[in-house]
Amino acid sequence: MRLTKKALPRFHTVNTATKPAGPTTPHINPVIKKKPAQLPLRPLQPNRFVPPRGQKQVFLPNFVITFLRTPLKPPHFASFLVPLNLNKLDLKSYLYNAYNIRVLHVRSFVMHGRMVRYRRTERKARKPRVKKMTIEMVGPKPAFVWPDEPTDLTPWDKIMTDYVQKQEDQKQANSTINSMPLDLVPMEKRKLLRKQAQELLSGKTKWTPGWTDLSRDGRPLARI
Repeated sequence: MRLTKKALPRFHTVNTATKPAGPTTPHINPVIKKKPAQLPLRPLQPNRFVPPRGQKQVFLPNFVITFLRTPLKPPHFASFLVPLNLNKLDLKSYLYNAYNIRVLHVRSFVMHGRMVRYRRTERKARKPRVKKMTIEMVGPKPAFVWPDEPTDLTPWDKIMTDYVQKQEDQKQANSTINSMPLDLVPMEKRKLLRKQAQELLSGKTKWTPGWTDLSRDGRPLARI
């Protein structure tokens, strides 16, 4: 298609010399409405903002929260191990309704379980994840301070607990006799072999090369 002079766009020029002098008024778009006047400010009211709290009523909690001992943190901070499905608002409501503790901040994070290896199957697995929450308590109330650790563990039957744990470890080690020869419990044959090696090294016995011929029934015939 061939363009003609009529089809070409026209450009207009403005002569600034003929522009009338005087104050100019900005262009006002009639479509844009003016902003409404600001409402009068409300008077300040103390404790007007109420933080959100859980509305679910729990009479018999079906979860377990573990209070951790953190001696290196300030006394206004506390750490807990909580279930994975427990959120920050639930912990706030629980501490407020059960212990009358006001919480200012809550920080939560999920820790991955450590890797473990099973001796029987030689397979690796990861332990379940654990959710940890750290709170900052509010107020002029005295903060909670952990008491000193007890030195006498007799009321908790520490001796019996250690004995049972030792027996369990021994039982687990004995169950792997045929699977891992390097971790075996010393047997009678090993003890005898160790004794013969020590006598040989100390010079009590002398080693002489030779062999033993066996008959068909397994009896020794002669020794050279």
